[in-house]
Amino acid sequence: MLSDEIRKKHQEYLFPAGSHFYEKAVVLTEGKGNRLCDLDGRSYLDFFGGILTISVGHANDEVNQAVIAQMARLTHVSALYPTVPMVELAEILAHITPGKLQKCFFVTSGTEANETAVMMAQSYTHNQEILALRHGYSGRSLLAQALTGHARWRAVPSQVAGVKHAPARYCCRCPLKLTYPSCGVACAQQIEEIIETTTTGRIAGLLAEPIQGVGGFITPPQEYFEIAVQIVRKYGGVFIADEVQTGFGRTGKMWGIEHYNVEPDMMTVAKGIANGHPLGALIATVPVADSLRKPSISTFGGNPVSCVAAKTTIEIIQRDHLQERAKEMGDILNNGLQQLQHKYPRTIGDVRGMGLMQALELVVDETVQNRTPHPQATLRLLEETKKRGLLIGKGGLYGNVVRIAPPLTIQKDDIQEAIEILDESFACIEK
Repeated sequence: MLSDEIRKKHQEYLFPAGSHFYEKAVVLTEGKGNRLCDLDGRSYLDFFGGILTISVGHANDEVNQAVIAQMARLTHVSALYPTVPMVELAEILAHITPGKLQKCFFVTSGTEANETAVMMAQSYTHNQEILALRHGYSGRSLLAQALTGHARWRAVPSQVAGVKHAPARYCCRCPLKLTYPSCGVACAQQIEEIIETTTTGRIAGLLAEPIQGVGGFITPPQEYFEIAVQIVRKYGGVFIADEVQTGFGRTGKMWGIEHYNVEPDMMTVAKGIANGHPLGALIATVPVADSLRKPSISTFGGNPVSCVAAKTTIEIIQRDHLQERAKEMGDILNNGLQQLQHKYPRTIGDVRGMGLMQALELVVDETVQNRTPHPQATLRLLEETKKRGLLIGKGGLYGNVVRIAPPLTIQKDDIQEAIEILDESFACIEK
């Protein structure tokens, strides 16, 4: 079959809600390392990594071999039975996560992990109300949509009571019309007033991404989490670090929250944990984990095949120092993006991110006072880069943010190639 036939059948047999990038969706059929091929034989440099899921390269030989060996032994028995891969992975996560995080609950996605984290916050604190952030994204379930501060990803009005949203830490578009650092990180300070005026005064906790993913790789000020978490704990809550996108070396450290000098009470992970295999987890401190007394199960959570994939992926990240490499390559990537901003100031309004999690915010006006979002430029850029063999992502509340997140195995030459393609593409847009 050709790509046109697949696109036609997709339209006929799958939900239209499963939207795609590009005017004509790319039908990908195979990948190796940092590159992908489509059904028509075209090759692409992958700078979005399955939405930050491919950590150690497509079809990584070591991960594949471990998965094949596990499939030959045992594929699935459910979480009713302890298995060696599940226990080994839980022990690894206990050792590499920050602070006193120790016990795991395995699921199959970031959505499930965030759902479980909210349940555990309520179980542990005996409080019900939970804080999330505007521009944040927490998943596709009803509770996760209620937590999400992004209208495009909320299909129905929230049916979940007790969710409150604090301002985003969005310095490029400060909701309070202030400027960092003279603002005193007022977005974090406002959390106290939100608790005192919109809740019962006792909360279950705050769930927040260290860097907001779908929101457009929004990167907070250095002081943000220290201020926010202190306030949350003052009012009885716990802090849940949503590391679904930022975890496993993506930001230049193993965990995004390690940049911010706070220790979470819980951490949710998925995406990059198993190099594309379906797996999510909640890691909690012992008191939080032990607070749930009623039984709870995720049928496919902790599947031995996915756990082996995750264990091998983490071993590769640690052995090859890929978190340090993400910082090194991220600095090179960021420098190239900064040069593009200097060259195309009318279109690129902001460059931000950490490690191999970088973003360009596209605007109509280059002045700080009048940065009008330019989603049309984002769509055009995706089309131009696709023509030249580069796959990138998009996001942001206004659809005007380019998200760039290649596998952690990316090479310097690949980054140079991507920057050159972006340069040519922006030149076409500004003609």
